[in-house]
Amino acid sequence: MSNTQQSHVQSSDEVELSKLFGYILDGRWIIISITFIFVLAGIAFSLLSTPIYKADALVQVEQKSGGGISSLVGDMGDMFASESSSNTEIEIIKSRMILGETVDKLNLTTIAAPQYIPILGKGLSRLMGEEKIIKINRFDIPSYIEVSAFTLIIDDAVKGYYSLFDAEERKVLSGIVGELVEKQDYRLFVMQLNGETGDVFNVAKISRFDAILRLQRGLSISERGKQSGVLEFSLEGENKSKIQAIINDVTQNYFLQNIARDSAEAEKSLAFLQQQLPSIKEKLIISEDKLNNLRAERKSVDLSLEARAALDGMVRLEAQLNELTFKESEISQRFTKGHPAYKSLLAKRNVLLDEKIRLNNQVQKLPKTQREVLRLQRDVELNQQIYIQLLNKSQELSILKAGTVGNVRILDSAQAYSAAVKPKKLLIVVLATLLGGMFSVALVLVKAAFHRGVENPDEIEALGIPVYASIPKSNWQEKLDIRYNKKKVKHLETLLAESNPADLSIEALRGLRTSMHFAMMEAKNNVVMITGPAPNIGKSFVAVNFAAVIAKTGQKVLVVDGDMRKGYMQRYFGMRWDNGLSDYLSGKLSLEQSIQKSEVSNLDVMTRGQVPPNPSELLMTKRFSDFIDWASVNYDLVLIDTPPVLAVTDPSIVGALAGTTLMVGRFDQTSVKEIDVARHRFEQAGIEVKGFILNAVEKKASNTYGYGYYNYSYESDK
Repeated sequence: MSNTQQSHVQSSDEVELSKLFGYILDGRWIIISITFIFVLAGIAFSLLSTPIYKADALVQVEQKSGGGISSLVGDMGDMFASESSSNTEIEIIKSRMILGETVDKLNLTTIAAPQYIPILGKGLSRLMGEEKIIKINRFDIPSYIEVSAFTLIIDDAVKGYYSLFDAEERKVLSGIVGELVEKQDYRLFVMQLNGETGDVFNVAKISRFDAILRLQRGLSISERGKQSGVLEFSLEGENKSKIQAIINDVTQNYFLQNIARDSAEAEKSLAFLQQQLPSIKEKLIISEDKLNNLRAERKSVDLSLEARAALDGMVRLEAQLNELTFKESEISQRFTKGHPAYKSLLAKRNVLLDEKIRLNNQVQKLPKTQREVLRLQRDVELNQQIYIQLLNKSQELSILKAGTVGNVRILDSAQAYSAAVKPKKLLIVVLATLLGGMFSVALVLVKAAFHRGVENPDEIEALGIPVYASIPKSNWQEKLDIRYNKKKVKHLETLLAESNPADLSIEALRGLRTSMHFAMMEAKNNVVMITGPAPNIGKSFVAVNFAAVIAKTGQKVLVVDGDMRKGYMQRYFGMRWDNGLSDYLSGKLSLEQSIQKSEVSNLDVMTRGQVPPNPSELLMTKRFSDFIDWASVNYDLVLIDTPPVLAVTDPSIVGALAGTTLMVGRFDQTSVKEIDVARHRFEQAGIEVKGFILNAVEKKASNTYGYGYYNYSYESDK
């Protein structure tokens, strides 16, 4: 890309940015107004919104091994050790098992609240200090009720009487605060009811499952830090005491179920051992009796050294096998049979069983009496050892159960914050301000993007129409129009050329007077038609004030209101609209009767007259062409104000007779397309538009065209 092209692109970008910035400057009052409305809305929302409070609690979930109990019960304590991740505990807390108890205890299936005016009522009631409170401890409805929405009305606020109505406004029951009311299948116990007589409260009953789901959605549980084991419970709501009670109940339920869960296995094992102890004791007694009876029969038979050694070995083996049986019961809860520890245990058992077979074979070699005594002695010692072992295990489990405290500890009970966490008033106002500013800027830019009004005379001249004058917008005229509508101004004061001759708009019309002198030099007559593409662009304002400016130079001027439908030129001169052009063309009045003298010297006026049914046909009559010829001879200048050319055909008829045609357009309102279409319509009628007048020009930051010639007011000293 060449340097010239780069500079052109850079210049284009600068122009576009400056134009966007100009649009924003031009629409500053729209931006300020909309932003101010958004700020007011943000302030109102923050004030009317119900304060939302937050309550939280802390619970620690420890990674529990046997601890001090392990030192007492050994491996038995490790068997019942618990270790849970925080995610697992959070899911347990949010289960229906835990939250369901809270829903039942605090009656969260009943929803009761005062009835307010929609949107604003609740906030206004709070700001006015009205205190409406309802607390229901029990509310039961029949199972066949489909719509569980009810209305409670206070009948007597002093005595506490109330009535309950169903969704169809049928009275269900009446009662008094503090007493249980039962009627048919309805049961209602209102614990607290604050309000005035006639106040209305909405009462609804939801299912237990829905209440649990609501609590699950509202309750927030998170772990503080990474793998800290400290869980934070939090809940938000309008009622401080209610959310505090809910969190306290949830944490307490979780704490109790944790203890119950940790002691359940120990209790189950203890019950099993206590069930086995009587049978083992009975076997021990039977075996002892048999041994004693044998010794009595054989007169105190003693075992030989070999038999005693075999007995000790067999008892020791049985003890080891029993110990392995207990260990296998414990290890099977942790590992599968394919685990190395489990395999080692099974191998050890096989070795002991082989040793037992060897000892049994050795015993078989002993004398019969020795074998008999040995067998009975073995049974007694084995049963005695098993019984003692079970007693020891039972004592260990009793200690474990008594010492179970769970691995959950409540660090901080629930406490509600004193200040509301929502709404964040300052943040809402700031966001509302930003949103209002962005919305208003976007609105201004979108409006500018779809803008069609002409702002630069160059756009008009690009169509081949010379711009004779750019008339600034007159603030003085706007004030006069307002006062005229309120009937607080005299008629002649509305004519700007008389009330304020030094106005910049009048100065621009004086410049038009010079341009018109050269434009009319080759015209066929001194008749000038002033027209425009569309209504409300200021044609009449230009026509009457330009006529006044010409008349003050000493020339005799006639200004004609050619808009026989909606013309209002008479207002500038304090005249009536009747007895004008339409009356003359229809033959009701003579030419002299139709023309009126104004209070401005050398300026005569012909108003529109009565509204005819056929204005275009009247303009095509010979009386109108004769009138043009007569006026051209008797006046130095004739100005005819016509209706919009895009609306009616009247301007095409008048323009054919007029020597000069001028088109008026309004700044920022009349589009280039409208001007082009209007000119094309005149060309089809054989009429040449001599020039263009851009009316009501305003100084805009987005407009690159400057009308600096009237940026400065050069007035005489006062």
